Amino acid sequence: MASTERWRQITDAVREAGRMGVAELAALTGASEMTIRRDLEVLAEQGVLERFRGGARSLLLYGDEPPFAVREREGLETKQRIAAEVAALIADGESVVLDSGTTCLEVARALEHRRLTVMPLSLHAVNALTAAPGLTLLVPGGRPRPGELTLTGPLTTASLAALRFDTAVIGCCGLTPADGLTAYDLDDAAVKRAAIASARRVIAVAESAKLSRTALAFVAPASAFHVVVTDQAAPEDATGALAAAGVTVRKV
Repeated sequence: MASTERWRQITDAVREAGRMGVAELAALTGASEMTIRRDLEVLAEQGVLERFRGGARSLLLYGDEPPFAVREREGLETKQRIAAEVAALIADGESVVLDSGTTCLEVARALEHRRLTVMPLSLHAVNALTAAPGLTLLVPGGRPRPGELTLTGPLTTASLAALRFDTAVIGCCGLTPADGLTAYDLDDAAVKRAAIASARRVIAVAESAKLSRTALAFVAPASAFHVVVTDQAAPEDATGALAAAGVTVRKV
């Protein structure tokens, strides 16, 4: 098991139980107790949990999103396939607003050598595109959230309101036909809404697990999206309902 997959398994298990011992986590993951102790130290540094002698207790509440550093390497190949498909949908010369999140960061990397105008909504993606040779980079105002480095607040929404983009690429915390697009953070939801309103075409990027998940903050109905790019494991009932709502679904 890759370390990122193990970190996610440990994070989910400790959050569900409240607290777990090293021996329990070793049995759950199949890793050695020494490896689990190292993993707990990493997760403690990232603010996911609190260590105590022989185990750890969760610092994440139900409905909280794991930190960016935990999610970034998780399912990386899937995110890269989704990103490549999104890049293929964008023509040279377009203006693009690029949402925050780990999948959108891979989209930024896939666009690095294109002739485009791009406004990323996170400092992670800004950093990825800073040296892009043929790309015009626009940086919005706003307040970066710690860890996520998502730009939020009135300066960010004002930056979006002042512009009109050809395409918005929006990341998902949850996306279901019934509940639409949802986010964990209220400020992030407001920025996503502003990005959707600023673009003529809206593409959602969502790993298959997101299509059965609903987070706290409502962003937009599923019908607000022109295209949803997901992976082959996406449930047929969800993708069928999205298609019935007029959304083009691309599985990669």
